[in-house]
Amino acid sequence: MAPTFVLVLIARMLFGATLGAFWTVVSPVGPKLVGPAGGTRAITIIAAGISGGTVVGLPAGQFLGDLVGWRLTFAAAAAATLIVVVVQTVLLPGIPPDGRTHLRDLVGVVTRRAARFGMAAGAVVFIGQFTAWTYITPFLMDHTHLSSGVVSLLYVVYGCGGIVGSLVAGSLFKRGVIGSFAGSATVVAALLIGLANAGTIPWLAGLLLALWGLVWGVVNPGTLVWLLDAAPETPEAASAVNVTNLQVALAAGSGLGAILVSSTTLQTVFLTAGVTVLAAAVLATVAARFITLARRE
Repeated sequence: MAPTFVLVLIARMLFGATLGAFWTVVSPVGPKLVGPAGGTRAITIIAAGISGGTVVGLPAGQFLGDLVGWRLTFAAAAAATLIVVVVQTVLLPGIPPDGRTHLRDLVGVVTRRAARFGMAAGAVVFIGQFTAWTYITPFLMDHTHLSSGVVSLLYVVYGCGGIVGSLVAGSLFKRGVIGSFAGSATVVAALLIGLANAGTIPWLAGLLLALWGLVWGVVNPGTLVWLLDAAPETPEAASAVNVTNLQVALAAGSGLGAILVSSTTLQTVFLTAGVTVLAAAVLATVAARFITLARRE
């Protein structure tokens, strides 16, 4: 209903604030719904749901936007969200709070060495990820020369890969969260560097993008599980710290991508992103020598 662009921006900022609150709450809810034994599995299933939303949301939004315009598309999204609220109220049990989260709880998370390593690795990997992902559409259309329809299809493939990766992540994390993070981040780095060097070949760019979605499905929940295992006594505080850290990193990555797009080439954007993600993998490998995380089933 916004009559001006300024109001659109204000609404966007409010949406970002509520979305940050949602990310903080939703992941710790998983272990509380199923119990500690299935906690990691619950987190990765929630992450798979997020990837599923990406699969449905991007193509659906583009389709509806072309069909009925952006205003009715936003109205449809609002209606869908209200339906979700009703379904949650009916199907999910009430979960009493463990207590109130205070500022000292947030500070307590940050003061732990394992959490600081996790925050650093998570921030660096998200900077690299969103340096590239923010500009994936112009890369595929202007550099790979794919049509908008093919790009939309690749978004679906990327999201489906993310679902599979998130579901597989639970088994990997049982063997070691930091090792799984470092290994998957290394693969993401290789894929981004591969896109930078071979992105003009359509079939190869599509394959690399699909694999990117698959492996990122492991990296993304890995940042959260790392923080939760670093501060298992205060999961809400750990989740809040993680969300704040990653949101700042996301903005930094998008900004870095903007600077590179304005001053260099799309190839350089993806090459820089790959090197940055590789730095996160190296940081995680170093961290594994100095810290030990709490083990969860």
